[in-house]
Amino acid sequence: MFMGLKNEFSNLLEEKAATEGIELTKNDVNQMRIYFEVLNEWNQKIDLTSLTDTGEIVIKHFLDSLMLLKHLKIPVGAKLIDVGTGAGFPGLVLKIMRPDLHVSLLDSLNKRLRFIAEVKSALNIRNLELMHFRAETAGKMELYREKFDFAVARAVAPMVQLLEYCVPFVKMQGIFVAMKSKKAEEEVDLSENASIALGTKLEKVTEYVLPENMYRCLVLYKKFHSTPKRYPRQTGQIRKKILGEVKVNA
Repeated sequence: MFMGLKNEFSNLLEEKAATEGIELTKNDVNQMRIYFEVLNEWNQKIDLTSLTDTGEIVIKHFLDSLMLLKHLKIPVGAKLIDVGTGAGFPGLVLKIMRPDLHVSLLDSLNKRLRFIAEVKSALNIRNLELMHFRAETAGKMELYREKFDFAVARAVAPMVQLLEYCVPFVKMQGIFVAMKSKKAEEEVDLSENASIALGTKLEKVTEYVLPENMYRCLVLYKKFHSTPKRYPRQTGQIRKKILGEVKVNA
């Protein structure tokens, strides 16, 4: 039964990736299959994903993460942080596909990071840092502030909040990528002042459709100025007082 599940995952992943023009080596598929196995096992104990159907997991988690590499040029050896990584999507998938990257996975729940640590051990992954912090705490730490070439987030939160949580990690000329599952035009418009206040500018919006007509959107912001030290604020302030309503030069 379980062997059939593993084969189903591997076959579906190869099929769906090929449909999108994404080439996977046997090692890529094997590593992601192990990742899937550990995810399936741990999901019986803790809530890592609400998805239980293998096909949905392949498309909504693994393929969606792979699409980031299709649409985003990431230089060799780049430093990337996945903010609010959850069960490791997209950061862990990116690391599997691009071992050259220096990837940091940040999450406020240690149980999720314990799961990722087991996957890391099973795959013998190096240059993968697990960060047990809240984003607004780590974003003010000298060790992490403005140290990354890329910050990515799939978190379900308004763009204006994601910007404040993620942009402080991005170095000058670096990129923040918000992965959205719905049209983002209105969110982008409402976030313009916040983007300016944090030192970024909208660079590009890429739309694509996953199998089963699942709409996705990548919103890229490029950093041109250092983020003022007062950001990010505490979560309560971020949620209650929208940054776009704060004067840019206040």
